[in-house]
Amino acid sequence: MNVRLLGLALGLGLALPVVAQAQMLQPGLWEMSSSNLKVDDQAMDVQSILGQIQGQITPQQRAALEKNGINIGGKGIRACLTPQQVATNDIPLADPQLGCKQQITERTGNQWKFRFSCPKAQGTGVATFLSDREFTTVANGTFNAIGINQKGSLETRAVWLGQDCGTVKPRA
Repeated sequence: MNVRLLGLALGLGLALPVVAQAQMLQPGLWEMSSSNLKVDDQAMDVQSILGQIQGQITPQQRAALEKNGINIGGKGIRACLTPQQVATNDIPLADPQLGCKQQITERTGNQWKFRFSCPKAQGTGVATFLSDREFTTVANGTFNAIGINQKGSLETRAVWLGQDCGTVKPRA
């Protein structure tokens, strides 16, 4: 598995949806799928990367992700949002234990501009809320997954799958 791609996918992909507008979203199971991933202006195949991760992740790594409310499945990453989480402006999809933070810098209509920072990734983006069951994000930033600073960009689409989260546990 390519470590830099995993770093970008987890760094950007998990940090971005944290900006979801709380009042506009349904609680329950959400699936975030990413597209148009670029590293240093080179296009990457997101579905292939997810397939590699799913095929190579150990049971211990999968358990650690699931313990933190992150499930790889379907077309991307699945997360469970509780009614209490969507009632706030701080939906916990990024892992604070990893040192990730986000800040909304501007709210205009159905769009929020944001910036994010993690120990090995930082950048800016825009979230667009299409309904209470769908939003998209576009983000650009830099990351350092293998000791080299690289530029990355990513588009993410989040869709609500239903109120029942099944086996996906909400992040505490």
